Amino acid sequence: MKISIIIPCYNEEKTLEIIVNKVLKFKSFEKEIIIVDDCSQDSTPDIINNLISQHQEIKSIRHERNFGKGEGIKSGLKISNGKIVLIQDADLEYNPEDYDNLIEPFLKTDADIVYGSRFLGGKYGKLSFFWHFVANKILTIICNVFTNLNMTDMETGYKLFKSEAIKSIELKEKSFGIEPEITVKLAKKGFVFYEVPISYSGRSYDEGKKIGLKDAFVAVYCIVKYKFFN
Repeated sequence: MKISIIIPCYNEEKTLEIIVNKVLKFKSFEKEIIIVDDCSQDSTPDIINNLISQHQEIKSIRHERNFGKGEGIKSGLKISNGKIVLIQDADLEYNPEDYDNLIEPFLKTDADIVYGSRFLGGKYGKLSFFWHFVANKILTIICNVFTNLNMTDMETGYKLFKSEAIKSIELKEKSFGIEPEITVKLAKKGFVFYEVPISYSGRSYDEGKKIGLKDAFVAVYCIVKYKFFN
């Protein structure tokens, strides 16, 4: 089974090579690593070129302007050819050591989609912002109301899909709104969701965290929009 690992990134010169090296250690299945550079202005493009020269399983796409995480995921999906698609953030918040546990439901159950939950209890969890925690829980509850799911972590960065599932929907959001868009659209089509506990080491805004309060309001809008419209 081949796994397509899509890594959207923007100005991640401090962490990109570290996270890619962690991903490269994953040997359980054949993999392709797709790095989507969302028009980074730092040394990220040079790091990507260096990684590609050393590892044949890595390929990349570069956007000519900055769009957002959603556009990065969409670009990566277009060239992915694995049976399972895994979204990996380019920072160090999510640990690829969780990959085997995340993939297990696809092998042993009827899972079409697997989300890694930061709130089910992984090996470790770095304490971070209280209000981010509250916002995540509120957004997840709202999403559950509209999808009739019982998720614990809709905004998780670890989302895995059977390729035919994620490619069966048309994605429109360019930035962080793609998180609720994906969830709502796949739930509407009746795909089977599972959650797996993951470890999490959240970073601060000083360390490069990009999501903010505005994105929470966008998420609520997207939940309602994609529940009733396509």
